[in-house]
Amino acid sequence: MSRMINYPHVAAMVFGVPLFATPALVTAVKSVLEPRLLGKGSDSVESLAPLALVDDGQQAAQTQQAGTQLAVIPVHGILVPRRGEITESCEELVSYELLRSQIEAVRRNDQVAEIVLDFHTGGGSALGCKEAADYIRMVAAEKPITALVNFAACSAGYFLAAACSRIVASPTAMIGSIGVIIETYDMSRAEEAAGIKFNTFFRGGHKNDASPHEPITDQATIEIGKRLDAAYEMFTTSVAEYRGLDVEAVIATEARVFSAKEALALKLIDEVAPAQDAVNAIAARYRQTEQGGARRISAQAHALNTQCQL
Repeated sequence: MSRMINYPHVAAMVFGVPLFATPALVTAVKSVLEPRLLGKGSDSVESLAPLALVDDGQQAAQTQQAGTQLAVIPVHGILVPRRGEITESCEELVSYELLRSQIEAVRRNDQVAEIVLDFHTGGGSALGCKEAADYIRMVAAEKPITALVNFAACSAGYFLAAACSRIVASPTAMIGSIGVIIETYDMSRAEEAAGIKFNTFFRGGHKNDASPHEPITDQATIEIGKRLDAAYEMFTTSVAEYRGLDVEAVIATEARVFSAKEALALKLIDEVAPAQDAVNAIAARYRQTEQGGARRISAQAHALNTQCQL
């Protein structure tokens, strides 16, 4: 017997909650969820073994240092609030919680003079994003943090990148998508066709808002609009503060995705350069300060080649 809703954990992170994600990313995740939500997935219950996120030790090992002064931390895939379990849904995941712990580790390392966050993400959850961005901003006041857009920093990814000391984007990078999206799903017609009816009992006038078992109500639509407005204001005002821009200029982007050249013209980034060239240039600054000393930074492929996953 097929199940009407498989993958409930993933669905709860995608539907009915604010997302700082590109439409392409949302569509990609939905393409996996929708057949299962409609009971059309071919997976058996036994095949739905959860896939745990990589544990803290394994993820922490992904932080690479060039010599002793430059640390490169990958920010790849879908951004989620915390570690947990998902099924075989999509792609790489990185949690704000784990990213913070990786940054904190190199923040406390006196041998690391600068941090590079290597971005390739279309965004993800709005939950936890602001806190992670503000934390990055705080650390950047103590130790420089360069956002390397290699090759995408969109929506939540750009939220985090904007908080860095500076942003360098590869020539073919995608930047922006400064907006928020909420999608709900209505299973009522599919359930009716299948001869299924859910009876819901609740207390509290908004407890059943956006239920998937009935058409969306005007009341729920109003509440969703309030959540969108609040999340969008937080996103746009934060980017304006981080980047020294007028809020009106940020809003005027209308959640577009820009090329590196376009983003530079709009002051959404600071420089356009190939990823390895950017890392080499950063490392070269520290090499110059160490001339005559015993230590020398190696800014060759070891710095980023193993992590940027070109």
